[in-house]
Amino acid sequence: MEAAMTAILDLFKRMPEGIPQHVVPAELAGTAASVQRDAINRLLKDKKIQLQMSANDSNTFVYKEVEAGKSARLKGLAPDFLLVYQCIEAAGNTGVWTKDMKFKTNLQQPQITKILKELETRTLVKAIKPVNQPSKKFYMLYDLEPAREITGGAWYTDQDYDSEFIQVLQTQCFKFIKQEGDPTLEDVSTFIHDKGISRVQLRDEDVMMILNTLEYDGQIEKIDSPDGEDRFRQALLAIPETSAFTSIPCGVCPVSFTQRLPLWVFFSAVAEIVAAAEF
Repeated sequence: MEAAMTAILDLFKRMPEGIPQHVVPAELAGTAASVQRDAINRLLKDKKIQLQMSANDSNTFVYKEVEAGKSARLKGLAPDFLLVYQCIEAAGNTGVWTKDMKFKTNLQQPQITKILKELETRTLVKAIKPVNQPSKKFYMLYDLEPAREITGGAWYTDQDYDSEFIQVLQTQCFKFIKQEGDPTLEDVSTFIHDKGISRVQLRDEDVMMILNTLEYDGQIEKIDSPDGEDRFRQALLAIPETSAFTSIPCGVCPVSFTQRLPLWVFFSAVAEIVAAAEF
């Protein structure tokens, strides 16, 4: 039986994604069926392999090898505990909601709660709360890093929107662009990384989001370059924080009827806009 167990484990070197159940008898054709069955049962009992539903076909089950360290932590778990663990494992880095877990495992909620507590104690799984669903508790494998849609990405700290961090990035990026003249997105990203401004690793997409906010606020503008790469510079015509128009009440505002503004205010506002357009 030991030889059969070794042969089965060797199959994972060729099929790391999992071994379909029907493959084992074909690969171990020279071994008696009873020995194959005993070898598989022994590997399952020792938590060296586990049986899971195939990701490509819900009607097919595959054997998957269990990591050595994880095997020790799984040892001694009852079948219903393994069922919950496999449900969480299948969810990947997005996690699975406890109510969905109940539906997928067909176990009662009190039983799932007890199992989750034990799995957390063994540092096999951990609880997370998505930023867009803070009232719900999701579970994922302990060693996995939650997906960006769960944590909110770089703009969230402990599930709170970090507006101060964003303001720091905006200020530093604007100063760099103002100083350098017309840097590229890569230049700005390198600057942030080299200066250690961000406590988390920012992708180019994240830096681009910061630059977009500066552009929408009228602080910088995007320009074309001969090499075809977008560059950024300080806006030649910054958007003013206030103007005469922003002080004029709209037609439906009660203030417009109780506090009429003189015509010269209106015409001054028009003059400002015309002068800005001519510039």
